[in-house]
Amino acid sequence: MLFHGHCLCGYVRYDIIGPPLRVHYCHCEMCRRATGGPFAVLAWVARESLRWTSHGPAIRRSSPIAERGFCPECGTPLFLSYDGRDDIALTVGTLDDAACWAPTSHYGIEGRLPWTDCGQGMRAVKTKESF
Repeated sequence: MLFHGHCLCGYVRYDIIGPPLRVHYCHCEMCRRATGGPFAVLAWVARESLRWTSHGPAIRRSSPIAERGFCPECGTPLFLSYDGRDDIALTVGTLDDAACWAPTSHYGIEGRLPWTDCGQGMRAVKTKESF
């Protein structure tokens, strides 16, 4: 199975061979700030299964033990990578078919915002702009 993804502007593109190792919501403060949202949805894949197919991401050390990758053109957050590990966490929203990898757990729950129930039953409006 081959999966594809890219940033908002399309400058950084990637392929992943095979399914994720795990997918989870991350509620930690660092992920919230890095993504600008109330949580991140991260798909952990084997580093060897990821291939950057166009321009590579810009990388910034986000803590003493991790780096984060993002598009140098549009700023889209693309991944989280811990030092010395063989896996890498991609932001699920950058997958071409983001619906195919659903989270199965929560992480960093000490930072979970009390209103993050994903709004079941709330008014829902489609966007007027498409990608």
